[in-house]
Amino acid sequence: MGESSFGIDPKVIKRIANEIQELAEAGAEIAVVLGAGNFFRGSGLAALGIERVTADHMGMLGTVMNSLALQDALEQLGMFARVMSAIVINEVCEDYIRRRAVRHLEKGRVVIFAAGIGNPFFTTDSAASLRAVEINAELLIKATKVDGVYSADPVLDKTATRYETLKYDEVIERKLGVMDTTAVVLCRDNNMPLRVLDMMNHGALMRAALGQNEGTLVSQ
Repeated sequence: MGESSFGIDPKVIKRIANEIQELAEAGAEIAVVLGAGNFFRGSGLAALGIERVTADHMGMLGTVMNSLALQDALEQLGMFARVMSAIVINEVCEDYIRRRAVRHLEKGRVVIFAAGIGNPFFTTDSAASLRAVEINAELLIKATKVDGVYSADPVLDKTATRYETLKYDEVIERKLGVMDTTAVVLCRDNNMPLRVLDMMNHGALMRAALGQNEGTLVSQ
């Protein structure tokens, strides 16, 4: 949503699409999971009184809107992208089928996984971890608004220190809030390395893909 308080900022989408294009041209196979916090979060809607399952379904639809926006930005750059949804919505995107997703990646297409895992009570963090494991990804990147994992919220605590590396169990035991616990456990149990970085830091995705010390690496 950029500097706005709501919705989609085309400039931000275009910048992210440009970085994805650079990665693809360098030879990476790329899959993306998007949240919907720029519209609403299921848990937030539930706190306002909407029934939780309904609220989560609304959040899933929000991720579809974001996914279509990213797909459009990538296609405007001349790339091939496919949105695959965990809920049936055939008029606007494909159903998620693991083998088909892997085939898209092999053909050089960017795959955008929408609608989380298709079930309420699970975050898009969990969806990202699950899809990364399913497609045998080499690295899961959590692109967020901070440049790594800190000992405390760096906005509220100026003495917070950034970790360069962490183990999965350290993240869970210290309640560091990198991703929700379900997502971290899924990474741990499947030995999926996780790197947390600032998505607004230009070139961060490329540096992470090249194995450089960008953000915080969570692994065994």
